[in-house]
Amino acid sequence: MPGGHWLVVDLDGTLIRTDMLFETFWSATSRSWTAPVRAGLALMRDGRAGMKRRLSEISAVDPATLPFTPAVLAIIEAWRAAGGRTALVTASDDALAQQIADRLGLFDEVHGSDGHNNLKGAAKARFLCAHYGERNFDYIGDSAADVAVWTHARRAIMVGATAALRRRVAATGAGIVDLPAPKATLRTRLKLLRPHQWLKNLLVFVPVLAAHKTDLASLGAALMAFCAFSLVASAGYVLNDMLDIASDRAHPRKRRRPLASGAVTLAGASALAPALLVLGAGLASVLGGRFLTVVALYFIVTLSYSLVLKRQPILDICVLAGLYTLRIVAGGIATATALSFWLAAFSGALFFSLAAIKRQAELADLARRGIEAVRGRGYRTADLPLVMAMAIASGYVAILILALYVTSPDVRLLYAAPDRLWAGCVVMFYWISRMVLLTHRGQMNDDPVVFAATDRISLICLGLMAVIGVGATL
Repeated sequence: MPGGHWLVVDLDGTLIRTDMLFETFWSATSRSWTAPVRAGLALMRDGRAGMKRRLSEISAVDPATLPFTPAVLAIIEAWRAAGGRTALVTASDDALAQQIADRLGLFDEVHGSDGHNNLKGAAKARFLCAHYGERNFDYIGDSAADVAVWTHARRAIMVGATAALRRRVAATGAGIVDLPAPKATLRTRLKLLRPHQWLKNLLVFVPVLAAHKTDLASLGAALMAFCAFSLVASAGYVLNDMLDIASDRAHPRKRRRPLASGAVTLAGASALAPALLVLGAGLASVLGGRFLTVVALYFIVTLSYSLVLKRQPILDICVLAGLYTLRIVAGGIATATALSFWLAAFSGALFFSLAAIKRQAELADLARRGIEAVRGRGYRTADLPLVMAMAIASGYVAILILALYVTSPDVRLLYAAPDRLWAGCVVMFYWISRMVLLTHRGQMNDDPVVFAATDRISLICLGLMAVIGVGATL
């Protein structure tokens, strides 16, 4: 029973399965690319508490979408039902703590860092003892920084504590209540990397296959390029998820992503992204300076897309198409294979079509849910017919380029029976038309490339294209 004791609750990693310092940092950065600079200046001028205050001012975190810890909420509700008093005391900025407390309606008092004093560790322990009295409160926390508080608490309620941390707290003499916390599994962490998106990096094999170079050296270089691109691309996906975490939490499907759901912490993701980037860059450097430059360009464009370009309608589709094409360019550099005009023109038109289909799918989903504008994008659902028209037109242009290639003198340098490639134009016409139709009907997921890799009809079309290519070669 509470008696006259207080129940004091920590915020980061305890009440919520995330950290407001990282939440506000990535929220602010998604709103303005200058936010890290402003946060750094505040850190140098006013210390950690000042930085937290600055980030809280320039960010926009919605408390309603934060991943709360059900077991902690249950304890707070039971404590209040028994007549006890509760307080939210956190090292996060007090303005943010108040917003979260107002959302929940479960706390009698709220205290946080005030822009000058960082309410953490020993500073929090001194505040609690002065405010509530020695051993006159139970404290719910999760980290080693809370040991200083638990030393003065009546009971230590620990969320997801390690065995070593439990031993340290037991030595303080406080009673211990252990609350298990869900741990990120290997599968969850792997999901954060979006390995299914690595299918796009198979495009680095296109130059050697189009040039009919099947020697081990060329294929080995393409495989190394694939691995380097996959690592760098995953770094970009993690970064994009951190920047898009607010919109992902508001999305019916994306809210189940590892970061949006709280299954993987922002702190862990913030360390993972640069590690993947360094590994990818190291592998890319083995293939030479030109390939490393292309990979660096890919990441810079990806970063620019996540920060700015994705909000620019039409331009965002051009950028996505360019990132697809850049993989083919990288494959040509890695394998010392010259790219033909025909391949560059065909891939550019085809990828613009696929990028437009991706936007069409998002707009169709929003239209079904009655939402007028795309959060974090420059589109409205009223733009759906125009985006669909772009997808169809650019897809048909890609087929026209393929048809012109079939009739060109260049085709006879690689194919013994090039007339058989006409059948490939027919298959492409059917596939593009079907992809746009399925998207219009709302049957397409957010990425047409990933959809095609799991769609039976699309795989049959791909198989037919392969058979037609081999038949034209022999």
